[in-house]
This record gives sequence, structure tokens and C-alpha cells, in this order.
Amino acid sequence: MTPVSTSEFRLPVRVYIEDTDAGGIVYYVNYLKFMERARSEWLRRLGHSQRELLAEGVQLVVHRLECRYAQPARLDDDLVATARVTERGACRATFVQRVSRAGEPLCEASVDIACLDAQTLRPRRWPAALAAALTPEFQ
Repeated sequence: MTPVSTSEFRLPVRVYIEDTDAGGIVYYVNYLKFMERARSEWLRRLGHSQRELLAEGVQLVVHRLECRYAQPARLDDDLVATARVTERGACRATFVQRVSRAGEPLCEASVDIACLDAQTLRPRRWPAALAAALTPEFQ
């Protein structure tokens, strides 16, 4: 994979009751949902959507994830979920992601996303349209 430097995509997120456990603290898996939303909105900002990609026979999946939790988020907190691509290969990209509150990191992750053929579930190259949209990000 080729190292790249890209700008960080930022998505505001508010913590709702359904995001929390009985104590009003964000349930751990919901940080991953916030990160997923940030990657999906990043993709949408590039002019693509998961629905379009599926219609073209392309599926993006999490291949590997490494996550570290630092502080809890609580009910009604205003958070920011970020996504930044740090590497891209022919059929995989690595994102560094963070969920923070007022600039304080709460959860950080490295997420490898694989590009698959939706029928065979085998790795495939990034679609030309997506690769073209990503090109400026990777230079």
C-alpha cells in the first residue's frame, strides 16, 4: 500500500439515548457506528454512495480494525467523528479515525477497508469512477 496524506473529514455527532447503556454512557460498539457514518459521509462528499457502489457490484467492507478507547462519551454530548485515509492500495485503504469531544479524543481506530466484488466477495480494484475521485486525495 502507498502512504498518502489527506485532509481529515469531520462529521458532527450527537449522543442520543439509544447510543447509551443504562448508565447514560455510550455503548462501546456505537463508536464504531459513528466511525462508519464518517466514512460513508466522506464517500458521499466524493460524489459516491454505498447504494451506487452496490448497484455496480462493488462492496466495501471492514477488513481489519484496531481500536483504543480513552474516555467515555455521555448522553447529549456533542462529538466529532473523523476519517482520514493514510494508505491506499489497489483494493484496500487504511483510515485513521477518531471520535472526540471538544477536541479530546475518546476513541481512536485504524480501519482497513477492502473493495470486494459484491457477487464473489473476492478483492477487486477500486472502480474507475471512485479511483478517479480519490486521485487528488492520494497525491
